[in-house]
Amino acid sequence: MGVEGGAQPGPDGALRCPWGLSTEDYVAYHDTEWGRPVHGDDALYERLCLEAFQSGLSWLTILRRREGFRSAFAGFRIAKVAEFTEADEARLLADPGIIRNRAKIQAAVSNAKVAAALGEGELDSLIWSFAPDPEKRPAPRTHAEIPAVTQESTALAKDLKKRGFRFVGPTTAYALMQACGLVNDHLADCWARGEMRGGVR
Repeated sequence: MGVEGGAQPGPDGALRCPWGLSTEDYVAYHDTEWGRPVHGDDALYERLCLEAFQSGLSWLTILRRREGFRSAFAGFRIAKVAEFTEADEARLLADPGIIRNRAKIQAAVSNAKVAAALGEGELDSLIWSFAPDPEKRPAPRTHAEIPAVTQESTALAKDLKKRGFRFVGPTTAYALMQACGLVNDHLADCWARGEMRGGVR
């Protein structure tokens, strides 16, 4: 979800990453969520699912259906989704509030079963163990300087796949890392970068 160039002023005059200005939905997501640290097994499972559903689509499509996804997937509570049956998958395929892609739905349910087999907090610890050293990552000045895949995201995707997770390639893994604050890819002049608390700067 990028636009070439550096940070640009929004309606309030504050500089933002260009993609964060394209719609009101993006402004809110950019300002309050993207790049801020996310912890908790269920919360990270939700982001993992949504990033997988986003594959091949715009993030805006997912963002505008997020509440529909949460309703359909029992609030993305791992223990609940892990109990979903073929009947639940059929229900999801008929749900207009989500992206009705059979392979992605099956992957979300399968991934819940894999996550449920992990110990409490293990998914959180696993994902965050791949966060790179922020001191070795200079702040990007333009969108063109932000990678789509990194060594860390490739390693994270490989580890998740080894454990049985599906629909988590290196690009999806990096999008997860960006969204959940494992990396801070807000542009150098973006106001949100300087407002980060408790995460990478």
